[in-house]
Amino acid sequence: MHIVFAASECTPWAKTGGLADVVGALPQALVRLGHKVEVFLPYYRQVAKLAPHAGVVLPSITIPFEYYNRFVRVLDGGKTEGVQYYFIDCPELFDRESFYATPSGDYPDNAERFGLFSRAVIEATKILGVPDIFHVHDWQAAMITVYLRSTYFFDPVFRKVPTVLTIHNAGYQGWFPPQTTSHLLLPWDMFTMDKLEQYDNLNFLKGGIVYADAITTVSPTYAQEIQTAEFGSGLEDTLRRRSGDLVGILNGVDYEQWDPATDPLIADHYTPEDLAGKKECRRDLLHAFGFDGVHDDTAVIGIVSRFATQKGFDFIAQAAEDLMKENVALVALGTGEAYYEHLLTELAERYPQKMRVRVAYNNVLAHKIEAGADIFLMPSRYEPCGLNQIYSLKYGTVPVVRATGGLQDTIDEQTDGSGNGFKFSGYSAWAMLDAIKRALKAFQDKPMWTAMMQRGMRQDFSWDGPAKEYVKVYERTIMNRS
Repeated sequence: MHIVFAASECTPWAKTGGLADVVGALPQALVRLGHKVEVFLPYYRQVAKLAPHAGVVLPSITIPFEYYNRFVRVLDGGKTEGVQYYFIDCPELFDRESFYATPSGDYPDNAERFGLFSRAVIEATKILGVPDIFHVHDWQAAMITVYLRSTYFFDPVFRKVPTVLTIHNAGYQGWFPPQTTSHLLLPWDMFTMDKLEQYDNLNFLKGGIVYADAITTVSPTYAQEIQTAEFGSGLEDTLRRRSGDLVGILNGVDYEQWDPATDPLIADHYTPEDLAGKKECRRDLLHAFGFDGVHDDTAVIGIVSRFATQKGFDFIAQAAEDLMKENVALVALGTGEAYYEHLLTELAERYPQKMRVRVAYNNVLAHKIEAGADIFLMPSRYEPCGLNQIYSLKYGTVPVVRATGGLQDTIDEQTDGSGNGFKFSGYSAWAMLDAIKRALKAFQDKPMWTAMMQRGMRQDFSWDGPAKEYVKVYERTIMNRS
């Protein structure tokens, strides 16, 4: 099967979140299953720094807009693990400091930037090879599905080529003024409530949902959640109408990067059969955060996160005073909303024997926290999939999570301690605190705790299983389209 991926991010080229990890790992897993996969990305300034000598594959493609044309090149990003990468090069749109926005707000021409990207991918495949299926990701590539069913509807090359849209976070949709319709040369009869229009704006993600042949999202629970008003961000009705074509496939993780048996960034290696190295990793973590004299019976709680309300930091703020009364040492790493950065820093100053905070992005420290903490706290208000709880399982760092999205699907709490972690429901700081207290109580029962650690470490969340599920979606979608 020939599969073309189109996305705005992909590791190692461009990353702001989990989208990049998926687009970096899933194509490689599909290649291992015997499929041909190509990935198209914008040639951002950041990508150009990593691939400054990318060769020109297609020297000029014309992309028309309402009053003028843009010209793009397609560059060869080379092959990695059997996956071919191509870059869409349009310097006036992609050679910028950031991917989507400046500190003052989104780039005002994002509709043109990603509309151009979508059309350029379609045009490039005309020459480089039409795929059996397009797999597009989030609002930035969603217009591929719209263009194929409008501008390219009568093109016999694409008539039977289906599309799969993956929604990584329904909260980000790509809203633009109505006149964007004509600027992108789309017919105005598509600007209706049952197609592209949303509250008198053109909505890229909604268009993708309406016109994609199949829709996936990144966990089974999130697939159900986004069909509700609480999580659908205004698209729940549209998603419910497509519920028969919507499936949740839990993201995998890259165990080549996240495995305590081989991780080069941690103090010592360990396995479920030999946990001795975990103690050295704990000692190293406490040293890295400046803790001294923390007793073995004190549970080390780790947080690696964006500091934001969506990640449950309002719960942490409300429960902080009570949490500091427990026998814990809390380490937190991340950046985010200024309010929470300041609040957490202030708490650490008030409770230096209980809490330390680093306001930074630091991959080495992230690995040290996963390996050295006893408990990993992830109280997200919503979490489409989540990766850190899966990393934590692998590292024997027992997760405490809110029961939402992928957190619900990966963490299993049992009253007899036979699960792999702890979770709470509802929007309550005190429910979170109660779950932490259950974990702290279990932590004192060393045989039960060790068994829980080992169960988590032995679970397999690699990409092999999800890749096979995506292949089933592709095959079903191609059959339905033919």
